[in-house]
Amino acid sequence: MIFGTLSERMKKLIVVESPAKIKTLSKFLPTDYKILSSMGHVKDLPPKRVGVTINGEITIEYDVIENKEKTIADICKAARQAEDIYLAPDPDREGEIIAWHIEQEIEKVIKKSKQKIHRITFNEITKPAVLQALENPYSVDLNLVAAQQARRVLDRWVGYEVSPILWVKIAPGLSAGRVQSVALRLICEREEAIRGFKPQEYWTINGLFAHKEGTIDAALTHIGKEKAEIGNEKDATAIVKAIKEADYAIDSVTDKERTKHALPPFMTSTLQQAAFNQLGFSVKKTMQLAQHLYEGVPLEDPKTPTALITYMRTDSLRLSDTAIKQARDYISSQYDKQYLPSQPIVYSKSKAKEATTQDAHEAVRPIDATITPEYASRFLDRDLARLYELIWKRFIACQMKPALYAQRQVVIIGGKFTFKVTGSTLIFDGFLKVYNADDEEDKDKDQKIVLPNNLNKKDSLNLNKVTPKQHFTQPPPRYTEASLVKEMEKEGIGRPSTYATIMGTIHARQYTTIDTKKRFSPTELGMTVTKLLTENLPKIMDIKFTAHMEEYLDQIADGKLDRDTLLRGFYEQFHQDVITFKGDSGKKISEPTDITCPQCQKAKLAIRFGKAGEFLGCLNFPKCNFTANFKRNEQGQIEIVEAQAPQLLEETCPQCGKKLRQLVGKFGPFIACSGYPACKYIHHTKANFKCPADGGDIIMRRWRGGSFWGCSNYPNCKFAIFGDIEQTPCPRCSLPFLIKKTDKEGNTTLSCSDKKCGYVKEA
Repeated sequence: MIFGTLSERMKKLIVVESPAKIKTLSKFLPTDYKILSSMGHVKDLPPKRVGVTINGEITIEYDVIENKEKTIADICKAARQAEDIYLAPDPDREGEIIAWHIEQEIEKVIKKSKQKIHRITFNEITKPAVLQALENPYSVDLNLVAAQQARRVLDRWVGYEVSPILWVKIAPGLSAGRVQSVALRLICEREEAIRGFKPQEYWTINGLFAHKEGTIDAALTHIGKEKAEIGNEKDATAIVKAIKEADYAIDSVTDKERTKHALPPFMTSTLQQAAFNQLGFSVKKTMQLAQHLYEGVPLEDPKTPTALITYMRTDSLRLSDTAIKQARDYISSQYDKQYLPSQPIVYSKSKAKEATTQDAHEAVRPIDATITPEYASRFLDRDLARLYELIWKRFIACQMKPALYAQRQVVIIGGKFTFKVTGSTLIFDGFLKVYNADDEEDKDKDQKIVLPNNLNKKDSLNLNKVTPKQHFTQPPPRYTEASLVKEMEKEGIGRPSTYATIMGTIHARQYTTIDTKKRFSPTELGMTVTKLLTENLPKIMDIKFTAHMEEYLDQIADGKLDRDTLLRGFYEQFHQDVITFKGDSGKKISEPTDITCPQCQKAKLAIRFGKAGEFLGCLNFPKCNFTANFKRNEQGQIEIVEAQAPQLLEETCPQCGKKLRQLVGKFGPFIACSGYPACKYIHHTKANFKCPADGGDIIMRRWRGGSFWGCSNYPNCKFAIFGDIEQTPCPRCSLPFLIKKTDKEGNTTLSCSDKKCGYVKEA
């Protein structure tokens, strides 16, 4: 379904990417403009074949995406009636290829001599920005198109050529990805570091000293000229004894001022990290909410949405002159003049690659600084309001003066022992008046230490108490979404706009789990896949190689590198590695353990992978058929888990009246009658509508690829729905359900399964 503003006097057509932008744009465009949405991509590589051939030159095939035929037809129909056509998908590589594909389709039906196709972009959906874009149209940037094509082809080759090998060697339904596999490698390597970590004991000693003005709690830092490194209780006890025998005095008091500067405005990756750390939002949720804020949300008038932030997919820290003036005007009107710097503060990334096409973007910022979080929260739901507040505060704070601290360090000496303590007092809050980032990495631990006044060199002190404390070194922490984003950005893996998709994919493939502290742990499957790929395809699993590929893609976007040169150079070596990896054997991969089979007492057990997940199996199979579930203990060692007997439930079988029981089958847990085999009843989740083919019940079924909805009269009726469904009728043809799909950017659509109907709606 196409959403758009209608006008009989339509002379100009604008095609945007998302229907949510239409109402926002309609507020300020003249009535002779018609606005249509492409609903994202309209064409892509073929779904069931590679679609890329190398015969001298590289040829890329594109198919119209399922259910997008009517979308294209409606756009082309409107284009035939327009004098000027403006292609306005998002200002990035994905948006550029959407514009290119739409342009190709429109050119088939228009008269080029009379009608003109233009490309326009805007980083914010405001009247000045959109009108400026309309006044400065350009042609589709074929360098950006080539960069997107190169990325898509690289990902297609890795996915289509490597994944089938994993199906044979490990288990069906697995996938490999050029970037996702490297991200998974980071998680697995961190887990290996945790499992191999050996805690080291160490001790710290604090002294509590009495001064006439108060007490001073200081840490032992040096013994003689050497750092105080205490490894065991025996040494700590001896040192404590010696400390108690010494006389103490202040050796020095150093006072200085320290400034703390505001953090720069958000770009995509830092927004994702801050939203996770401060608001608890997943990367996917952050991007979905930011998309709404960018496209427009209703404020006072529920029928008139207002765009609140600039484009949220950006690597830039740049702020426009208009934005800086807004921030400075707001600061000067709301706070004392001491909070406003004499000159605007300019931020830039140190990486040389920032001087690319990405720099055409701005940082993520509010469009109108006068729309405060307090005002916006009256109209936004809670999560939208919280994210907007985060973006607004960071933007305003970045143009404020630094915070100022009075910092005092006191050094205490007694004999050969040196104790030190540092305390800070905030004397001017500066940007902290708006944005306090103390929960981020730059928090000041010494702010909580309060030192007495009137401390002077050579003041004598009495030692009131000595406190030794035992510690153990800690393993590196598992990645959260925020810390994984930070690491991927640091290593140059992927792009912030793809992070949500990457994390979603490795979790959906059951390569990782997420614990109660929202940290990633690799599953046995994830560890095995990573090990197999690293051993056999070291180049695509190499972090530096993956980062260099991102740089090459940037060079293509800037017109400095030919697309096909990059692709040929990659494929030649990659294809040979894949052939070697594939080999001649179809034998399943298993991970041997040190556990001897308790059944045959001859062979070791190995981790194997089946339709229901991983399990332990005897390497003497088929002579020995022993299998068992397992778990890893805190040290990473494998332990056999005894099989649990089927659990009886309170519910009774609707066919025979016996109790139902919970079991685990080859496709996972299920509920069935305890009277089996006399009663073969199995409980199924039912949809609230009947089968359109024969009127039977629509029930959820499981298979090795997941779950689907099918008719209860199978095999007589083979009606099936693969994927998620929304159990509401199609508003156009009254089919009793809609197909629910979520794309790579996290946008959800509801569509009719009947291609003739073609109904599509953004959820």
